[in-house]
Amino acid sequence: MQDVAAEQTITDLGSLRGSNQSGMRDHNERLVLTLIRKRGALAKSDIARITGLSAQTVSVIMRELERDGLLKKEKPLRGGVGKPSVPMALNPSGLYSVGLNIGRRSADLVLLDFVGAVQGQLKQTYAYPTPEIILKFLAHGFDTLFADKPASLRRRLAGLGVASPFELWNWLDTVNAPKSEMQKWLDFDLMQAVADATGLAVHQQNDATSACTAEHLYGRGREYSDYAYFFIGSFIGGGVALNDTVYSGRTGNAGAFGTLPVRFGTGKDTQLIHNASVYLLERKLEEAGMDPKQIWVPENDWEDFGEVLSNWIDRTASSLAVAAVEVCSVIDFECVLIDANCPPAVRRKIVEKTQAQIDKLDTRGISRPIVVEASVGRNARSIGAASLPFIANYLLVQPKFG
Repeated sequence: MQDVAAEQTITDLGSLRGSNQSGMRDHNERLVLTLIRKRGALAKSDIARITGLSAQTVSVIMRELERDGLLKKEKPLRGGVGKPSVPMALNPSGLYSVGLNIGRRSADLVLLDFVGAVQGQLKQTYAYPTPEIILKFLAHGFDTLFADKPASLRRRLAGLGVASPFELWNWLDTVNAPKSEMQKWLDFDLMQAVADATGLAVHQQNDATSACTAEHLYGRGREYSDYAYFFIGSFIGGGVALNDTVYSGRTGNAGAFGTLPVRFGTGKDTQLIHNASVYLLERKLEEAGMDPKQIWVPENDWEDFGEVLSNWIDRTASSLAVAAVEVCSVIDFECVLIDANCPPAVRRKIVEKTQAQIDKLDTRGISRPIVVEASVGRNARSIGAASLPFIANYLLVQPKFG
């Protein structure tokens, strides 16, 4: 199973079965949609000024996008000379997409509208993922997501995105998964199986890169052009944003920060994945006689985890501090964004303690890394997956505007 970034699939798309959309937009239409997505509702005159397109060209594009239901008029802006300007915004119901996240302990399915709002979501936990479990969850979940939705919504689906870890069959001893079951993924054509099950164009991306994509499109990532991104899931992973673009890398695995060497306490160097991942908290809860499954209950705030949680946060923060200095020594990032599959209050503590630990480290030779709390949260990987069809068909991967 290969992880393929959205930008690598743009030229590989088939027809969007089940959708009344015309497929990929041309460059200037993508430019306008990308600009409005990033900056919010804009008048035609503003779009012409920012993009350098002629007023006539912008008018034609806006009429076309409005006719196709991708843009909608906002309230006129009055008070200036002449006619009031009418800002245009993305139409939330203009497009929808489905995102599937395949995690090592759970799977998530979300229905996303064109502005990134979740219109439905489902979750399933398991001891370890197999192709059979995932396809069964997808079949049931797909029907459930659309059970109470009008038929017109399904016809406006842009596609389906899949987020999954790089080499899902690795680190079997860490999650106690049987080798025979997990190696089924080696010869399994996930993309084709999902396409057959849903009738949609399918796009795939590394799960941590997908989380970074969600943060870049809908979260704090919009505030920065260059940053390193960490997502703490069952295993920690990461992403990289450069020049206002999520960079997926040659093999789609850029930002594989879980492999970074770090040291906790006086022990020997080990990978970050073995020092700042949720599976470590699972193990410690089990050793303390608590139910580790409580980690995956969305409404659980983790307050009952007590000292076990405090110790895990400390270890996670100390390890992340070292990793942040390492990545900022390679690229002069504006900041380091941290998100996690955990309650927001726990994420906030991790961020605060990580910055405090960085302030204790010797950072001579580089600018001291600034740690920023991300905002998308637990659904980041599935939201990022759902955004892939939007990116492939309607947005610019590397927008160029002032």
